[in-house]
Amino acid sequence: MLTRTAHSLASWLARLEQLHPSAIELGLERVCKVRDALGLAPDFPLIIVGGTNGKGSTCAYLEAILLAAGYKTGLYTSPHLLRYNERVRIAGHDARDAELVAAFEKVDAARGDTSLTYFEFGTLGAMIQFIEASVDVAILEVGLGGRLDAVNAFDADVALVTSVDLDHMEYLGDTREKIGFEKAGIYRAGRPAICADAAPPASLLDHAHEIGAEALCVNRDYFIRRETGHWTYRGPSLTWPALPLPAMAGPYQLGNAAAALAALEAVAVRLPVSEVAIHQGLAAAQAPGRFQRIARAPDVILDVAHNPEAARALSVTLREQAIPGRTLAVVGMLADKDADAVFSALANEIDAWWTCTPDSPRAQAAGALAATLARHAGNAPVSVQPDVIVALNAARNAAHEGDRILVFGSFYTVAAVLDHAATQQ
Repeated sequence: MLTRTAHSLASWLARLEQLHPSAIELGLERVCKVRDALGLAPDFPLIIVGGTNGKGSTCAYLEAILLAAGYKTGLYTSPHLLRYNERVRIAGHDARDAELVAAFEKVDAARGDTSLTYFEFGTLGAMIQFIEASVDVAILEVGLGGRLDAVNAFDADVALVTSVDLDHMEYLGDTREKIGFEKAGIYRAGRPAICADAAPPASLLDHAHEIGAEALCVNRDYFIRRETGHWTYRGPSLTWPALPLPAMAGPYQLGNAAAALAALEAVAVRLPVSEVAIHQGLAAAQAPGRFQRIARAPDVILDVAHNPEAARALSVTLREQAIPGRTLAVVGMLADKDADAVFSALANEIDAWWTCTPDSPRAQAAGALAATLARHAGNAPVSVQPDVIVALNAARNAAHEGDRILVFGSFYTVAAVLDHAATQQ
């Protein structure tokens, strides 16, 4: 058990990193045991969001719309970019250090000799805070997979899978069918099971059918119609016309927003929302690091895209957001990511590259990343830099009027730029 001398959030987080022998250990037995010891039985609706990509944006839409509707929301997401506090939000505000520490102390006191991972500890701590704050609804983002993820220790009133693609294959399997089965593990019998993937693997739909979940799929049970300057959502029983386009850039954001609306329609009896709240929420929702512009002249755009599906979506957004000049890319990735497929998806959109090594023990070295990139870059020059900020400064020095700089490839890469920008203010 952790010592009682751990008073600060920083010291707690440092200890949590050492608490379990591995950073990731999928399985629900340990977290459910501590959940029961804590007596965590939320009586408010739970919306659980899983999927390969789009989870963070979808959670942002859900939170923003529910806040606009007057509900006290709880939101649990991961990973964080700058501060752990970002992972736990109550009524639209990041949790305070004291609240996080108090929750960690309760988890520690209840767990006895049961070892928990960093994420499991945090998940239980978040639920403690939501219950104590008497939230009206909690939105929980799956950390990894779904079936064996700590978030799945709680039963969703509505579960949502945004997309299924190849990522974390060492844990989830090496095909969409295998990964789809893992993602579908958050679905519950007799409850709405949203699927926002336009071509879902059969394993996901089969599992929903086998357990008796109420499967609701995009283009089958709910529909998106984009029109000039606005769009319409049509669901099984509700239609919301003339909605504002999401504030977040990228055509894929309509899919994320529609998935959020499908989830809200599914729980409308318990959590009714007005069209006014939907309009306000779509306009207000923001998720850091999703085609986020942080500077101009030249534009600096941050995107956490780090797998093939996300890279394809980013490529489409770059084409949609045309500029007069060049697109210069700063990229840093983790070693377990499919850099080949990521670069293949983006190569035609990038005019010059700077590879770097993110600040993570799991990072791919910039030189090795450049060697992979060389197979896709064509005539675009590739420069190797030691870290993210050096690479960004080099790209800025090379930028001309009308150019833009894209920084992408990892949460660590984006976080380094956000942290640097914060220190310059």
